[in-house]
Amino acid sequence: MIFFDRVSKVYPDGSVALQNVTLTIEPKEFVSIVGQSGAGKTTLLKMLLAEEIPTDGQVFFESSDVHDLGKNEMNELRRKIGMVFQDYRLISGKTVYENIAFTMEAAGKTDEEIEQDVPHVLELVDLSSKIWNFPKELSGGEKQRVAIARALVNQPDVLVADEPTGNLDPVNTYDIVQILKRINDIGTTVILTTHNKGIIDSLGKRVIVMEKGKIIRDDKQGKYFI
Repeated sequence: MIFFDRVSKVYPDGSVALQNVTLTIEPKEFVSIVGQSGAGKTTLLKMLLAEEIPTDGQVFFESSDVHDLGKNEMNELRRKIGMVFQDYRLISGKTVYENIAFTMEAAGKTDEEIEQDVPHVLELVDLSSKIWNFPKELSGGEKQRVAIARALVNQPDVLVADEPTGNLDPVNTYDIVQILKRINDIGTTVILTTHNKGIIDSLGKRVIVMEKGKIIRDDKQGKYFI
């Protein structure tokens, strides 16, 4: 379970990113967070990863306050959370296999585990045929599939996708959303931020709407309302 308990964030210049946000996300949920630029979506995600410190309030992952964790505990927490970004963040000089293997190596996985798990996770995102390609040889949609595979390969409890379709055309956007739904169906919690109304309306999942650092709407099976 993820729990934001009355979390606020005010920067030194006085700008307010979050205002008294209380939010619970249950295991295996699919939650979409929407709002205009500056609404507080990215700050909320950074709080979960302890990349931002609350001015007030606490953020819990399972039973731990993420901002009270030591370095080793924080590294363990971050292994439970897979991140997917709009700009892919692939290493250009490495193949698809090597990009994913690099993440597993950083987590201390053995060569045998890497050789077994990389093909498996590429199959999950329908990209087995591109295993030895370099990022420059991939389309935008294929790059994002690699990014999702990389986020999943260490079997996180939670997948956070921050505007993952922002650079994609409608066909690739549809494919990425289907993959995220598939990942959720196998038991992974998915947290999605997006500006895409079509995605939200097609999912029929929980929708949280943010505005000026506040949650103004939280619907179990919501639509895109701004």
